Amino acid sequence: MEALPLFKNNKERVYFSLFIFIILISNLYLHFIDYNKITKNEVFSTNAIVVNSYEKNNYTVLKLKTDDFTFFTSSKLSSSYEKLQHINIFIVTKNITFYQYLKGFYAKSFNITKLESSANNTTKIKIANFISTQHLNKDISSLYNALFLAIPINEKIREVCSSFGISHLVAISGFHLGVISFVLYFLIHILYCKMHQNYFPYRNKRFDISIIVSLILFCYLLFVDLVPSLLRAFVMFVFALLMLRNNIKVLSFETLFIVVVIILALFPKLFFSLSLWFSVAGVFYIFLFLHYFSTLNKYIQFIIFNFWIYFAINPIVHYFFGATSFEQLYSPILTILFTLFYPLVVFLHLIQSGSIFDSLLSDMINYQIYSVEVFTPFLFLLFYISISLISIFNKKAFILLNVLLLSFGVFLFIQI
Repeated sequence: MEALPLFKNNKERVYFSLFIFIILISNLYLHFIDYNKITKNEVFSTNAIVVNSYEKNNYTVLKLKTDDFTFFTSSKLSSSYEKLQHINIFIVTKNITFYQYLKGFYAKSFNITKLESSANNTTKIKIANFISTQHLNKDISSLYNALFLAIPINEKIREVCSSFGISHLVAISGFHLGVISFVLYFLIHILYCKMHQNYFPYRNKRFDISIIVSLILFCYLLFVDLVPSLLRAFVMFVFALLMLRNNIKVLSFETLFIVVVIILALFPKLFFSLSLWFSVAGVFYIFLFLHYFSTLNKYIQFIIFNFWIYFAINPIVHYFFGATSFEQLYSPILTILFTLFYPLVVFLHLIQSGSIFDSLLSDMINYQIYSVEVFTPFLFLLFYISISLISIFNKKAFILLNVLLLSFGVFLFIQI
């Protein structure tokens, strides 16, 4: 049976747009109420969680998250705050605009007091410690805590990942969700199969397992504090599940667009999240690849897929992050290997054997990489994104897009 379109006509699209607009305005209004609460007085006291901390010049920069907003502040270099530490802090809110409130702002602060962690945070700290005790190298511990718990990596690991072009593998996203959901589906299928046969033969087994997987993924999403890239992937996963259930076409650019606007309507602050937009860009180019290369032999698709996606997204990534090295050419291969590595290291950590790959990872971390800073010119980025969007409808534009992405790849590496 041929898959149906999501909307039957433009009238339904208009109704959907109005519905999304109402949700967006409502959420912005609620955020504005919260904004007025914190800016009502020049000084505001709040409890927060330390998301990240790093040294800069003669002070420590803290990234903090409250129940309502995220912000940055600084403290004395001698002050020590661990990631996930709960604190009480007084911030000066005099010059904070609503735009800055939504985006994430910097505020002067004083009287920072450490607090006892919440139950959820205590669990995350215990898991982080359980992971860390399996490794002697703190950098490797930081890497695994990022992979499993979305705890920000330290500066050294960030530079290593950037130099190898594998930052997308460390930041939990749709790639990880795909691997996790596949493993969960496989395991639950084994457990549920006989139960289904004996007690629920009339039910749709695949749909039941998918629902169970969705619930587990939702709990994981909440546990890692709604990581934007993972949130996008989860919404798309659930959306795709519902559409498949109703025989509606899933792999379409319209579906991606709808998922994005739903996320932004529900969480307007994510408009300023780079990780969300990188995730969206990745899925867009995956769809574009499938749109034009789906008729190729599956083995050829498998070989060129990761390489094409890597070169396609390069111009966008290099507008924000300029680190360029020849080792980044390993990125597509490492991405393929990561599909096996990720579930394996999860299992190894569960049986307290997480250190098996430590020597290999240590060699990668300490490997001397020569890199240069090369950024994408703004006008080229605009042109590249425009051609990418036109490629949805026009094959000639897609041919030009391939010329652009290959030319940019050559441009990058001749700079080294």
